[in-house]
Amino acid sequence: MRLISYFGSRGELRTGAVAGEHVVDLTSQVAALPLPASASRRGLAPAPGSMLHLLCAGPEGLATLRHRVTMPTASSRDRNLLLGNVRLAAPVPRPGKIIGIGRNYADHAKETGTPPLERPRIFLKASSSASGHRATVRRPAAVSKFDLEAELGVVIGEFASNVPRDQAKRVIAGYTVLNDLSAREFQFDVTPPQTSFAKSLDDFCPMGPWLVTADEIPDPQALEIFSFLNGEQMQHGNTADMLFPVDRLIEYISGHMTLEPGDVIATGTPAGSGAFRKPPIWLKAGDRIRIEISGIGTLEHDIGEPA
Repeated sequence: MRLISYFGSRGELRTGAVAGEHVVDLTSQVAALPLPASASRRGLAPAPGSMLHLLCAGPEGLATLRHRVTMPTASSRDRNLLLGNVRLAAPVPRPGKIIGIGRNYADHAKETGTPPLERPRIFLKASSSASGHRATVRRPAAVSKFDLEAELGVVIGEFASNVPRDQAKRVIAGYTVLNDLSAREFQFDVTPPQTSFAKSLDDFCPMGPWLVTADEIPDPQALEIFSFLNGEQMQHGNTADMLFPVDRLIEYISGHMTLEPGDVIATGTPAGSGAFRKPPIWLKAGDRIRIEISGIGTLEHDIGEPA
């Protein structure tokens, strides 16, 4: 399934599935799904019918909905529910955690001039940095070294602690396309480096256009990934080149902190982002970004005038 969070006619967030060019609204069906006791014990209180509600309902909730998503008939189609007519939010509009992985592609590590890491390099992006497909991300006025990073986003679908690597796939709800936007001034030009802050400014984590459920992606280490700036290719890589593949990341992270439904792991970027080019290429108002991952889809967004 391709699952979306989108804005309804009154601006409210709704949950749906994509069927061809149409959206099947699942908000009421999701609201009816029971939540496990573990959600309340962990302090999660998702809005009824939200994507987080669906993810908290676990694999059983996804399985229930899978049987209800059918192509709309001619008599049931509503023009307002054509996919092209709805405004999309990030698939998980406010993740509990966005966990970033630094230098996780061999070619990216090489271009930074650093040897491959012995263990994953972890940073956090604030949940408030999440934004959606076709959003306009305003460059903060104080930021001139504004950069992109095309990444595979892994969306967690269960409470997960101390997950063995061979069991990691069971805790994945699905995958999305993600842009790890970065203010390089804060990451590279200050002491000490402020990586999490550099990557957590408002709307600095566009995601989407949807969440593709894990059953649609048999091997997350066999996906091509591209980024384009104003139609020109910036990055091209393959998730096979990750130094720490998805299952290893889940094993490592869950060994130190509990992963929860709705958490997102930003798994790193291949070579070619603007900071490591000669001369560097920085994002500016009017730029258009497109990121593609095979089997998942295409995320697009614009850069707006300084906020």
